Amino acid sequence: VQLQASGGGLVQAGGSLRLSCAVSGRSVSNHVMGWFRQAPGKEREFVASMRSNGRTFYMDSVKGRFVISRDNAKDTIYLQMDSLKPEDTAVYFCALDATFRSPWRESDYYSDRSTYDYWGQGTQVTVSS
Repeated sequence: VQLQASGGGLVQAGGSLRLSCAVSGRSVSNHVMGWFRQAPGKEREFVASMRSNGRTFYMDSVKGRFVISRDNAKDTIYLQMDSLKPEDTAVYFCALDATFRSPWRESDYYSDRSTYDYWGQGTQVTVSS
Protein backbone atom coordinates (compact mmCIF):
# COMPACT_ATOMS: atom_id res chain seq x y z
CA VAL A 1 0.00 0.00 0.00
CA GLN A 2 1.34 3.41 -0.94
CA LEU A 3 0.01 6.91 -0.36
CA GLN A 4 1.38 9.84 -2.33
CA ALA A 5 0.46 13.31 -1.09
CA SER A 6 0.82 16.40 -3.24
CA GLY A 7 -0.51 19.92 -3.71
CA GLY A 8 1.21 21.81 -0.94
CA GLY A 9 2.83 25.19 -1.45
CA LEU A 10 3.13 28.78 -0.32
CA VAL A 11 -0.04 30.86 -0.16
CA GLN A 12 -1.07 34.14 1.40
CA ALA A 13 -3.49 34.26 4.29
CA GLY A 14 -7.05 34.01 3.01
CA GLY A 15 -5.99 31.93 0.03
CA SER A 16 -6.79 28.36 -0.94
CA LEU A 17 -4.99 25.13 -1.69
CA ARG A 18 -6.16 21.65 -2.60
CA LEU A 19 -4.15 18.70 -1.40
CA SER A 20 -4.35 15.33 -3.10
CA CYS A 21 -3.44 11.86 -1.88
CA ALA A 22 -3.23 9.10 -4.45
CA VAL A 23 -3.57 5.60 -3.01
CA SER A 24 -2.32 2.39 -4.54
CA GLY A 25 -3.02 -1.07 -3.21
CA ARG A 26 -6.37 -0.23 -1.59
CA SER A 27 -9.68 1.27 -2.68
CA VAL A 28 -10.32 4.50 -0.81
CA SER A 29 -14.06 3.76 -0.80
CA ASN A 30 -13.48 0.78 1.50
CA HIS A 31 -11.35 2.42 4.16
CA VAL A 32 -11.27 5.26 6.64
CA MET A 33 -9.04 7.94 5.18
CA GLY A 34 -7.57 10.84 7.09
CA TRP A 35 -5.53 14.01 6.89
CA PHE A 36 -3.17 15.05 9.68
CA ARG A 37 -0.68 17.88 10.00
CA GLN A 38 2.47 18.59 11.93
CA ALA A 39 3.89 22.04 12.57
CA PRO A 40 7.52 22.52 13.64
CA GLY A 41 8.04 21.54 17.26
CA LYS A 42 4.50 20.23 17.61
CA GLU A 43 2.88 16.84 17.61
CA ARG A 44 1.06 15.54 14.58
CA GLU A 45 -2.61 16.48 14.85
CA PHE A 46 -5.82 15.34 13.27
CA VAL A 47 -7.36 17.55 10.58
CA ALA A 48 -10.11 15.59 8.81
CA SER A 49 -11.26 12.08 8.00
CA MET A 50 -13.81 10.24 5.94
CA ARG A 51 -15.45 6.88 6.59
CA SER A 52 -16.15 4.40 3.79
CA ASN A 53 -19.82 5.48 3.87
CA GLY A 54 -18.81 9.09 3.23
CA ARG A 55 -19.32 10.45 6.73
CA THR A 56 -16.75 13.14 7.50
CA PHE A 57 -15.07 14.44 10.65
CA TYR A 58 -13.09 17.66 11.20
CA MET A 59 -11.02 19.29 13.87
CA ASP A 60 -12.85 22.31 15.25
CA SER A 61 -10.44 24.93 13.94
CA VAL A 62 -10.91 23.90 10.29
CA LYS A 63 -14.68 23.36 10.25
CA GLY A 64 -16.25 25.55 7.60
CA ARG A 65 -12.88 26.13 5.89
CA PHE A 66 -11.61 22.66 4.92
CA VAL A 67 -13.43 19.90 3.07
CA ILE A 68 -12.29 16.31 2.69
CA SER A 69 -13.51 14.43 -0.37
CA ARG A 70 -12.58 11.46 -2.51
CA ASP A 71 -12.68 10.21 -6.07
CA ASN A 72 -13.33 6.48 -5.92
CA ALA A 73 -12.46 5.93 -9.57
CA LYS A 74 -9.02 7.49 -9.06
CA ASP A 75 -8.49 6.11 -5.53
CA THR A 76 -7.59 9.60 -4.47
CA ILE A 77 -8.65 11.73 -1.53
CA TYR A 78 -8.53 15.51 -1.40
CA LEU A 79 -8.39 18.24 1.18
CA GLN A 80 -9.76 21.53 -0.08
CA MET A 81 -8.46 24.27 2.18
CA ASP A 82 -10.01 27.73 1.98
CA SER A 83 -9.56 30.88 4.06
CA LEU A 84 -6.13 29.69 5.06
CA LYS A 85 -4.48 31.17 8.13
CA PRO A 86 -0.80 31.35 9.14
CA GLU A 87 -1.55 28.83 11.91
CA ASP A 88 -2.45 26.28 9.22
CA THR A 89 1.23 26.16 8.26
CA ALA A 90 2.44 22.58 8.64
CA VAL A 91 3.40 19.44 6.82
CA TYR A 92 0.18 17.65 5.86
CA PHE A 93 -0.02 13.87 5.81
CA CYS A 94 -2.67 11.57 4.42
CA ALA A 95 -3.36 8.26 6.11
CA LEU A 96 -5.34 5.05 5.62
CA ASP A 97 -6.94 2.68 8.12
CA ALA A 98 -6.33 -0.87 6.86
CA THR A 99 -9.61 -2.17 8.34
CA PHE A 100 -11.96 -3.11 5.49
CA ARG A 101 -15.22 -1.13 5.75
CA SER A 102 -14.70 -0.38 9.41
CA PRO A 103 -17.93 -0.50 11.42
CA TRP A 104 -19.22 2.57 13.23
CA ARG A 105 -17.03 3.66 16.12
CA GLU A 106 -16.93 6.58 18.50
CA SER A 107 -15.68 9.77 16.88
CA ASP A 108 -12.35 9.63 18.75
CA TYR A 109 -11.44 6.63 16.60
CA TYR A 110 -11.30 8.74 13.45
CA SER A 111 -9.01 11.39 14.94
CA ASP A 112 -6.60 8.99 16.65
CA ARG A 113 -3.26 8.59 14.88
CA SER A 114 -3.03 4.95 15.99
CA THR A 115 -6.14 4.14 13.91
CA TYR A 116 -4.17 4.58 10.70
CA ASP A 117 -1.84 1.94 9.36
CA TYR A 118 -0.40 3.59 6.27
CA TRP A 119 0.88 7.13 5.82
CA GLY A 120 1.91 9.32 2.93
CA GLN A 121 5.18 11.20 2.88
CA GLY A 122 3.72 14.62 3.66
CA THR A 123 3.38 17.85 1.73
CA GLN A 124 4.39 21.27 3.05
CA VAL A 125 1.77 24.00 3.36
CA THR A 126 3.02 27.47 4.24
CA VAL A 127 0.60 30.35 4.80
CA SER A 128 2.12 33.81 4.93
CA SER A 129 0.52 36.68 6.81
